[in-house]
Amino acid sequence: MRPSLAFACFLFFVTLFPFMVFSFSSEQPALLCHSDERLALMQLKDSFIIDKQALANGSCAYPKVDSWDSQSVDCCSWDGIECDQNTGLVIGLDISSSCLYGSINSTSSLFRLVHLQKLNLAKNHFNYSVIPYALGNLSMLTNLNLSSSEFSGQIPSEISNLHRLSSLDLSYVDLASPIPSVLANLSSLTSLNLDSCGLQGMFPLAIFQLPKLETIWLVRNSDLKGYLPEFNFSTKLKELALWNTRFSGELPASIGNLDSLEYLGLGNCNFTGSVPFTLGISSISNF
Repeated sequence: MRPSLAFACFLFFVTLFPFMVFSFSSEQPALLCHSDERLALMQLKDSFIIDKQALANGSCAYPKVDSWDSQSVDCCSWDGIECDQNTGLVIGLDISSSCLYGSINSTSSLFRLVHLQKLNLAKNHFNYSVIPYALGNLSMLTNLNLSSSEFSGQIPSEISNLHRLSSLDLSYVDLASPIPSVLANLSSLTSLNLDSCGLQGMFPLAIFQLPKLETIWLVRNSDLKGYLPEFNFSTKLKELALWNTRFSGELPASIGNLDSLEYLGLGNCNFTGSVPFTLGISSISNF
């Protein structure tokens, strides 16, 4: 081939190559969910019934699982399911307020979804099941919401295995027990909501000192006792809500170190002393 012709062919290829790549990549089919995870989701759906009374009186929104169809190949398109775009693995499950009724335990197919990062089961009726210890096996979890879900019993200590967990909401779950001190192992936790859980005993001081904690709600636990620790300047607390508890003791002057504090709720507790003058009143929206 003559040099000029070879050069012309080279230029043609270089010009055409980007379009070939784009055409190839744009024609790649979207990843479908994995068959084993689709089966696990269908088994989870079949383990519950729809609470028609709750649906009729408006105490739940709608049954998200109604869109789950065993004949559908791609569970990533089902309501409440989020998949990783690169792998097709289920990373999010939000079936909150889905009018579900039934028990759930650690043998549930839910716990075969081991890549879950976000799990929201709030506002369903799980028939006063004990909170499953198998939650501690979902090591990728960053967000866990079980609020108003009719679970019962103690917080399983296995939850302390969730080292990536950023948000934990157990509000309005009838725990009727002390808080396990191992929750202080949740080093990534930024938000903890234990509103109206029937908590008892002493609240572990170490939880207040979690390095990333920004929001903690312990309100309306009339049998919960505790004290506030000394706070340092690295504490990131924005909301500290303890009203209607039996927290007591002298308010530490180091509250003044909480430069990020936006909400302080200490009403109907047994504290002595006053808010330290070092804490600017503009930082407090409720006291």
